[in-house]
Amino acid sequence: MQASIQNPVTVAKRQFMFGRDDVERAMAGQSPEPIASHYVVIGEGRFPPKQVIIALTGLDRADFTTHHARRILKGLGFAVGRLDEGRLDDETRARARERRTRHREDLASAGAGGARALGRPSAQELEPFIGKWVATRGPHVLIAADHPSTVVDWLAEHAQQADSMFRVPETEQQASGLAPL
Repeated sequence: MQASIQNPVTVAKRQFMFGRDDVERAMAGQSPEPIASHYVVIGEGRFPPKQVIIALTGLDRADFTTHHARRILKGLGFAVGRLDEGRLDDETRARARERRTRHREDLASAGAGGARALGRPSAQELEPFIGKWVATRGPHVLIAADHPSTVVDWLAEHAQQADSMFRVPETEQQASGLAPL
């Protein structure tokens, strides 16, 4: 097995050497922190870029910006993204949160069938999590794990609330809800 190429990286005026494999090793087994706006895809998870750089360098969160962390990780070949709501200003984001809260309350009073209007992750978004338990908010996967208790613990630890929690089906039969023959 060939070792990954290590690159010199400067963060907070300090020089570090790490590569793609180092990033994957550092994040293996770690639960992602809640994503406020920006994320990086590592393995099957989405992590805040700062969480990744902190794990690699031991630096304080205030020593560098999210944009700097994104550039470093993108340069190592990782996919980076931004949640749509992250582009909104604070006032618009607050109004959006208020609308979602009212909408959820309306749906709750309408019954279980109304939940579809909240939006769900697409099949493509759920594909990396086949067989895992996921917690979702709108079209985004917040956390995925092998056991539902791990998902619930993560939500509680990070004071997060999900729209739904379910196990991503492994077979078409499981997805359809048909009983085995």
